[in-house]
Amino acid sequence: QVQLVEFGGGLVQAGGSLRLSCTASGRAVSDWHMGWFRQAPGKERAIVAAISRSGGSTFYADYVKGRFTISRDNAENTVYLQMNSLKPEDTAVYYCAAARSYSMVYTDDEYDYWGQGTQVTVSS
Repeated sequence: QVQLVEFGGGLVQAGGSLRLSCTASGRAVSDWHMGWFRQAPGKERAIVAAISRSGGSTFYADYVKGRFTISRDNAENTVYLQMNSLKPEDTAVYYCAAARSYSMVYTDDEYDYWGQGTQVTVSS
C-alpha cells in the first residue's frame, strides 16, 4: 500500500521560511514524478511545483518561482519543498502527490497518490 506523509507545516511570519518534506512508504519515490500542490480556503487545489523521477527537471508555478525550491532524495525516499520569502497569500494546505505517468504532469487529476496535507500559515 502506497502512503505519502507530509511534514514541516506550521505558522511563520511573512518573509520567513519553511521546508516541507514528503516521505513515501510502500514504494520507492524514484518510481514517480512528484508534485506539491496547495489549496487555500475557498479556492481550488493548484500546483506549486513538480520534479521528474531523476530530479533533472523541475517546474514551478509563476506565483512561487524564485522563492520555492523542489528537490528529492531518492535514497531517502523523500521529496522536499523549500519555501523562502513567504507571503500571507501562501497560506494553504500543502499536499504532496505522486504520478506514475511517463512524463511530468501538472494538474491534480493526473496524479495517482496523495498525502493528507500539511497546513502552512503565513502571518502578516
